[in-house]
Amino acid sequence: MRKQAVYEPELEDWLFHCVFPFAAYALIVMASFTASDHTRGALFAIGTAVLLLLFIGIHNAWDGITYHVLVHQSKPGSERSEDVDDKKGL
Repeated sequence: MRKQAVYEPELEDWLFHCVFPFAAYALIVMASFTASDHTRGALFAIGTAVLLLLFIGIHNAWDGITYHVLVHQSKPGSERSEDVDDKKGL
């Protein structure tokens, strides 16, 4: 995220790309250490971490799609070829 220069990451970007995935993986690691003593709690922790990773993936995919749709299509000169052909009468 830091290497690209087109977009300046906001707090939400840092949370969903760095903090939340790290927390989910840390939860999985902690659950693996406690699985032998507290099996039920460890399974709930792993389930929670997996759901968190799923929601993070959905959020990041949605964020990427909306960025491409709203930013790239709103720029001049980014018309699709079908639209250009229709305007030319082809």
